[in-house]
Amino acid sequence: MDGVTQTRETSRSPEFRLAQGALGGLRKDLFHNAFAYRPLLPSTQDGRLLRRLPERIRGRMAWAPHAAVAVCAFFVFLIGAAVADGEAPPVMVVYAFLPAVIVLLTLVRPVLAFWASLASTPFLGYMGESGDGWPWAPNSFAAHVVVLTVVAARTRPRTAGWMWLLTCGYAVFAEFFLGVGDGTDAPQLLFFSALALLVVTVLQVRRQAEEEVTAQQTVTAHERSRRTLLEERTTIARELHDVVAHHMSVVAIQAEAAPYRVENPPPELEQAFATIRENAVAALTELRRVLGVVRAEDYEAPDAPQPTLADLEGLVANVRDAGLDVEKTVTGAVRELPQGVELSAYRIIQEALSNVLRHAPGAAAKVEVSYVLGGLGLRIVNGPARGLVKPARHPATTPQGGLRPPPPIGAGHGITGMRERVTMLNGEMTAEPTEDGGYEVTAFIPVTREGTEK
Repeated sequence: MDGVTQTRETSRSPEFRLAQGALGGLRKDLFHNAFAYRPLLPSTQDGRLLRRLPERIRGRMAWAPHAAVAVCAFFVFLIGAAVADGEAPPVMVVYAFLPAVIVLLTLVRPVLAFWASLASTPFLGYMGESGDGWPWAPNSFAAHVVVLTVVAARTRPRTAGWMWLLTCGYAVFAEFFLGVGDGTDAPQLLFFSALALLVVTVLQVRRQAEEEVTAQQTVTAHERSRRTLLEERTTIARELHDVVAHHMSVVAIQAEAAPYRVENPPPELEQAFATIRENAVAALTELRRVLGVVRAEDYEAPDAPQPTLADLEGLVANVRDAGLDVEKTVTGAVRELPQGVELSAYRIIQEALSNVLRHAPGAAAKVEVSYVLGGLGLRIVNGPARGLVKPARHPATTPQGGLRPPPPIGAGHGITGMRERVTMLNGEMTAEPTEDGGYEVTAFIPVTREGTEK
């Protein structure tokens, strides 16, 4: 049975499927939930024109669409009252008020307003005795154009097309089967309504395109941020892999050599050192297996040890050779910290100075390293840019202790990388402009007393 149904579906012509889809769209847009309650919400205040208005006026402009519809309804009422002047009071009330009420109905039930405007047209035409203006009386003519415009603005371009085609079909039907008088105003209405719907459709398509571009830019920026974050985490993982692997190798070697430094060691001691060595080797193997996947194919581990704060003087000297005036200050009791903390602190200072070279040429920088009881404090601040700097040698040519090659402008690696390092060590960091036009990076990395003991 399914095969027969599938054969029938595939055997139908593309024209039939196109017509079927079009009729399905008509049913969905103008017949399904035609009486649904859909109030017009206040407009957003992020438009280009609204942003230029004062705050007090901007809040009231959110109701501007509602006011515009109400004004149109008022003018429709005035047209109807002028045409029905001299008629009986009941006829005048119905003739003047009905089109205006239908215009206001677009604020809460837009699709129903379209059908009501189309259905009321012959009755208003007979009541007004329009003669040469059949089937639309002057007030219903204006009301229907307003209804088409408002409903099209509140729905989508496909709905606007269906409404215009239905209006065209109704005009032909009314002219041939319900004709009154010697003339018709259908061509004028179809022309003006087509212009209004065309303008609304163009504005809708443009707004949708802008929303899609904005959404795509947001997704692209999010993906770029995630990629930058992953790259920085990969860099940190590589460095930590080298640091931890070095220490675990030392533990394994010391555990293997320790029994030979003791004369006639007891079996228990030899077994303990053997267990330490086995666990260290197993941990090193597992570490290389897990963290080794973050290495790129062309990545080569550095031959020299990872830098520490003891190499900070060489970094400052390299930056000075690059043309940057740097002042270094160290306060507190200098002590040896865990190598992960030393490496992260060094990289934070390195990245901050690299950002000064890129974004504030000619500015003076100051590096403060504070050894406090609970950890390590860092502060890198620079003044405003004062011109172009021609370094004596490119930082990328410096040795391991020098600056890393700067990433492309706009890559956003600097601040992200620093935050990742500080967050990894449960620290806190701020990076913000200064009042004089410079930039300041501060970080605090907590270090427990146990972490400094050897």
